[in-house]
Amino acid sequence: MSGLIGKKIGMTSIFDENGKNIPCTVIQAGPCVVTQVRTKEVDGYEALQLGFDDKKTVNKAAEGHAKKAGTVAKRKVVEFQGYNEDYKLGDSVTVEHFKEGEFVDIAGTSKGKGFQGVVKRHGFGGVGQATHGQHNRLRAPGSIGAASYPARVFKGMKMAGRMGGERVKVENLRVLKVVADKNLLVVKGCVPGSKNSYVIISK
Repeated sequence: MSGLIGKKIGMTSIFDENGKNIPCTVIQAGPCVVTQVRTKEVDGYEALQLGFDDKKTVNKAAEGHAKKAGTVAKRKVVEFQGYNEDYKLGDSVTVEHFKEGEFVDIAGTSKGKGFQGVVKRHGFGGVGQATHGQHNRLRAPGSIGAASYPARVFKGMKMAGRMGGERVKVENLRVLKVVADKNLLVVKGCVPGSKNSYVIISK
């Protein structure tokens, strides 16, 4: 799947032709530089390696890799397979790669929420009701194990723990607007991650 690297700017809303208010996400998509071209003869597969957002502190390896493409080292580097266009090393891929009305998949890292209980993490209803002596047990998980057999807690039990900070992919988001002069992509709905976090847009 071909695609582009972007940065989440934030959320807004626009009105469609029927006057309906649509929530949408604004993404700075590209421009990305082709930092490497993978070929079947050399690498065993075909892909384009794209780089996005200039890096300030650079080591020699990253500097030499970027110099081959005639650019500076990038903070985010991702490989994409399935490009129909014939891009060469050092070429720029812009937001014009997408068209209004088409559907894209966007992957990013969700917001970290720290250590959370079962009510927030898994949607549990809590133990009992507000009466019947349950004065401090409303958000408790309840029973988690069996009796003397198996005498342990099964793996994969829904319990309290770390929440968020995971890779999430949202599929079939419709492209509402493509602002080519500002490298902006407006998609319908929400996108994982906080503001200024990197996202991978594929189609």
